Amino acid sequence: MSLSRPLYNLLGSYLEQLFEHPLRTKALTSCVIASSANLVSQKLGGAKQVNKDSVLAYGLFGLIFTGPLSHFFYSWLDRITNDSRFKKLLMLLGERALFAPVITALSLYFISRFEYKSHDEALTNLITQYRSILRGNWKFLTLPVFINFNYIPPMLRVLFANIIGFCWMVVLSTKRRKAEQRRQEKSKSS
Repeated sequence: MSLSRPLYNLLGSYLEQLFEHPLRTKALTSCVIASSANLVSQKLGGAKQVNKDSVLAYGLFGLIFTGPLSHFFYSWLDRITNDSRFKKLLMLLGERALFAPVITALSLYFISRFEYKSHDEALTNLITQYRSILRGNWKFLTLPVFINFNYIPPMLRVLFANIIGFCWMVVLSTKRRKAEQRRQEKSKSS
């Protein structure tokens, strides 16, 4: 019982910040969750030493892209589907058809750039992994996105998406690391 009071205080503070400063709170939350997901992925992958550049890259992506873009996209989607009988369905289709492809492409390119990779390396990463990651996104994240639009209050949708994103980023980070290892092995054998 003594642990629940600090947890409720933390949740209360978070909700207060979310209400008073929604964009800043969502951006910072996305930063923390993306960094944490990358760190967990590295640990699960058996990394002997943490790749701090990768953790920072994921955090920057969450701060600059995921949090703000999710905030504005979900607000826009909510507004344009406001009077529709099929609001939830249109929101789901809009998110899956517009947001998922864009955020996937941005993440593949900019995370590579934030990891100090060249434009050509980032573009190669985007080209080689985009289709399979987007298909995986559509396959595994459509149900959580449906739940988000149908059962989560609008104010908490970005947070819920970030929690889903934590799991997805662990998968994404692991896939990217394995692809990078394969590229390095090919270049060594050439």
